[in-house]
Amino acid sequence: MKPVKAMSPGNSALDERLKLSFGLMILIWVTGLIGHYTPLHEWPALFLYVVGTIALVLYRGKSRTEWRDMYLAGGDLRKSLLWGGIVGALLFVMDIVNTVMYYKNGGAPMGEMVNILVNRSLLFLFPVLVLAEEFLWRGIMFSAMIEKGFNRHLTVFLTAMFYVINHFAVAPVGFRERALMAMMAFPIGIFGGYLVLKTRNVWGSVLVHMITMLSMILDIFIIPQLIF
Repeated sequence: MKPVKAMSPGNSALDERLKLSFGLMILIWVTGLIGHYTPLHEWPALFLYVVGTIALVLYRGKSRTEWRDMYLAGGDLRKSLLWGGIVGALLFVMDIVNTVMYYKNGGAPMGEMVNILVNRSLLFLFPVLVLAEEFLWRGIMFSAMIEKGFNRHLTVFLTAMFYVINHFAVAPVGFRERALMAMMAFPIGIFGGYLVLKTRNVWGSVLVHMITMLSMILDIFIIPQLIF
């Protein structure tokens, strides 16, 4: 009988990160589905999404020193930020053009998002949301899939699609506005995924996301005022 080969500590930690990232995703989606049929709506899922992701990454980084393993340190930071700025600027222009066309063709403003961001004073939390999104989809989950040997292109596509679907699970707004945000999320996930794939560093993707969040703010607050 052949002896059972022990799993190396590195492989064990990698498997654990992969399971934790997918487990958190499923828990967020289930919480969002249940919350949708309660007076709390998707707010508990959104809270779990942001706080759970950041807590998980901080725990793995500080207690297991996995910052590099999750692509939050190391890699080619300079190249990541350079291309992040270029890609972010490209997506910024594309988003503004698409938004102008959307409104000129009779599209309705995102009134529910305006209510959340202004009346509930949550606009200042956008940067925290961006960090949570990038840490989960392009950080802990993406890195674990790549290091486990998943196909690179499939990893980029799947993590982008998970990110898109997640908007329907955690956004406490109507279906139309969720769909609009999901449409904006897909190119962020694809471009950000390939950027992380090439540089093994998540911060360029964070920069892409921050720039596109700025364009989203213009979409919601500025462009409708100029058109209507």
